[in-house]
This record gives sequence, structure tokens and C-alpha cells, in this order.
Amino acid sequence: MTYQNAPDLAADDYVVIGLATCFIKEDGEVHEVEVLEPIPSAALEAIFKGIPTSYKFASATNVGAVVNDEQPTFPTGFPDSAQFADEFVSRVFAAARTYKRRESAQALIPVGSTYSDFKYSVDRKRILNAARLVTKEDNVKQHSHTHKVL
Repeated sequence: MTYQNAPDLAADDYVVIGLATCFIKEDGEVHEVEVLEPIPSAALEAIFKGIPTSYKFASATNVGAVVNDEQPTFPTGFPDSAQFADEFVSRVFAAARTYKRRESAQALIPVGSTYSDFKYSVDRKRILNAARLVTKEDNVKQHSHTHKVL
């Protein structure tokens, strides 16, 4: 099986899907949500080195198990309350490409298995709908000689 938006990928290509704890801010309150999202190889390698992460666990699978006819498919082993990350399918394709380039990362979690011994932390909350408001106070003051030719 090939994909119209990813002709370089096949259904049996390796990808890792993680269950992340994220937050949504509504009416001044912060609500916790569980999100299914693909984990690129560089991020997985960093997580395995012990950096704190919002991933509760990660499952290694194939692209065809989570994408069917370019639509997201709910993988087995994840809670029903979890939701797909934004642009899930295109992110699956992007993550799968990283594992094709860095095949050594595929050895971290074998296909069909789940890894949960991460350094799980939500001290730094991942707020999904955070809006960054830029104000005049954010401007950096330039030195008076910055734009002068000396």
C-alpha cells in the first residue's frame, strides 16, 4: 500500500506513537487531555537519554496500523479517552521518514512492543491552544550605534 501524500512510504514502515499528557486552556482554567502523537527518531533518542517528557508511554508500530486511506486509525493499547494530535497523518508520515534515515532508532522499541520507562513529568505543561500575545514591551532595545556606519 502506498500513500498519495507520501509515495516514499509503505504501510509496513516503522513509526512510534506516544501517549502525551497535554493541556487545554479554557475560560482561565487548564484541563488535562491525553493526545496520541507520532514521535520522531531524534525525540525518541533524546527521551531515552533521560530528559523529562510528557509521554506516558510509546508504542512501536507500522504506518499502516495508524493510517488507513490517509485517515487516522486508532491504535490498539491506547485509552479510548485519548485524542489524535493536530495533523496526525502528516506527522506520522514525517516521523516515519526520520526512522528510515536513522534505522538505529528502530532498535529502541521493537515493532509491536510498548515502552513506558520514561522520565515522565508535567512540570512544564504543554498547552495546546496557547496564544502568544506580542506587546511593545517584548521589543528589544537596540544600542544607539547598531545601525551606524563607523
